Amino acid sequence: MLEDIDKVLITREVIREKVKELGKRISEDYKGKDLILIGVLKGGFIFLADLMREITIPVDMDLISVTSYGNSTESSGVVRIIKDTDVNIENKHVLIVEDLVDTGLTLNHLKQLFNTRGPKSVKICTAFDKPSRRKVDIEIDYQGIVVPDEFIVGYGLDYAGKYRNLPDVCTLKKEVIERR
Repeated sequence: MLEDIDKVLITREVIREKVKELGKRISEDYKGKDLILIGVLKGGFIFLADLMREITIPVDMDLISVTSYGNSTESSGVVRIIKDTDVNIENKHVLIVEDLVDTGLTLNHLKQLFNTRGPKSVKICTAFDKPSRRKVDIEIDYQGIVVPDEFIVGYGLDYAGKYRNLPDVCTLKKEVIERR
């Protein structure tokens, strides 16, 4: 697996510091409020777990699974819900926890969906943000690390289901992507 890596873009130490910073801000902003974290599977689960451990207020959580990539490096723009949430979000504050905001299409869809369910608020927290690829205007309330317009893997981010387990964020060698 390591032989497929071109370079490390973001080290685990830098990621850890950003997660601590986000957890502190979220804890302060939602103190005394009923907060539900909704992690976007599959990629967001590592970030969600780390972020939850940095939040110092009581929180509930749930998971949603959507797809817009398949085995491609480009989003299709079509968002399909594979597993919806189980928890009732009515009159609660919702924080969508995502691994990467790229085009913004998936999060725009999810934010609109959750707003139809009667929450007090719906905000977005992302580990990584690629604003250069945005196709819709969407506000990222808790922005993690801004990344360049490169295809990245690691820390939950995958390529065709692989590389999520890398602790750093990396790029793959071109021949690895061309093999698919």
